[in-house]
Amino acid sequence: MAEAKRDYYEVLGVARDADAETIKKAYRKLAMKWHPDRNPDNKAEAEARFKEASEAYAVLSDPQKRQTYDQFGHEGMRNAFGAGGGFDPGDLNDIINQFFGGGGGFAFGGGGFGFGGGARRRRDPSAPQPGEDTEQAVRLSFDDALFGTTVKVRVHAAVACPDCGGTGAAKGSKRSPCKHCGGTGTIRGRGLFGIMQQECPVCHGTGSVIEKPCAKCRGDGFVASDETVDVPIPAGIADGMSVRVPGKGNAGPNNGPRGDLYLRCAVAESDLFAREGQDLVMKCFVSPTLLALGGELPIETPNGSATLKIRPGTPNGAVQRLRGQGVRAIGRFPTGDLHVVLLAETPQGLTGEEEKLLKKLLAAEKDANFPKRTAQRAAAAAFAKRRKA
Repeated sequence: MAEAKRDYYEVLGVARDADAETIKKAYRKLAMKWHPDRNPDNKAEAEARFKEASEAYAVLSDPQKRQTYDQFGHEGMRNAFGAGGGFDPGDLNDIINQFFGGGGGFAFGGGGFGFGGGARRRRDPSAPQPGEDTEQAVRLSFDDALFGTTVKVRVHAAVACPDCGGTGAAKGSKRSPCKHCGGTGTIRGRGLFGIMQQECPVCHGTGSVIEKPCAKCRGDGFVASDETVDVPIPAGIADGMSVRVPGKGNAGPNNGPRGDLYLRCAVAESDLFAREGQDLVMKCFVSPTLLALGGELPIETPNGSATLKIRPGTPNGAVQRLRGQGVRAIGRFPTGDLHVVLLAETPQGLTGEEEKLLKKLLAAEKDANFPKRTAQRAAAAAFAKRRKA
């Protein structure tokens, strides 16, 4: 039997609410510990642990994948990203290159795990690069999350400088090849595991330097931007889920396209419903008489008014299920159900006539009407007898 996957947070040794920087530091520490070049006498286990840590980081460092994993675990990752469990060799190669450079001498590929000359070729450092994704929080009422809405969001992002067009160079100036790295954007140096390829500290991986920086952006090529955009929130969004807004993240180097904005939704609680996945739970306080005699109970559901039929003798705390009356389908998640919990409420503020009627009912009660109460009294009597013996 195949060994069950470990929880990704357990693999990295971080809490479930760990921030991105904590997750990154935890992965870096494990990657150093289990790098196969550092464990020549135990390479098989080191490769397995290294891959496990890289897989966990590939998921938890991505806001959208982490959201899916937090809600549905490994099963959700398989449903959302295929049988590979929420990652692919390309994801892991990108992570390896990020932490160890493009010349680290190892790669994931072909559905397996191996080392030795399989790493991807480094991109042209002067070519346009995609911008970073950004994340912002948005607060929603329970009803807006349930039915969907449109929110106005003030987006804070880095965009291409309008004066230099994102080049970072002043007008009339240009970029020239970096002499420190020969225009490659990387330099080689000796690290923990031998010769490592690292980002050039002079040109910061771009492969070129600016002769005269732009006065507006000081050579960065980016300026801060604030804009207000209308973002549709789909019906059924849950607390902690994110909505992707394409092209509203940070601009990329070398006039690269902007990344995406992810709005992480914080959904307020409801006075009427509690949400459990795609299902809704509603407590309905009813008269004990209605539970005893049966009858009809009007309720409100997300899809309109409905009437529950209460059977005579329905016990307190009974639950009735209304299929398809829960949270609407969203993404790969189907429409949920509504669970109505029937709770007897003791009547208050009785009139004299009402008290007389209840006293008559109390006097007419028989043990046969209350089998659970009768059984409890019998058990109590037996207990008292044993105690006195």
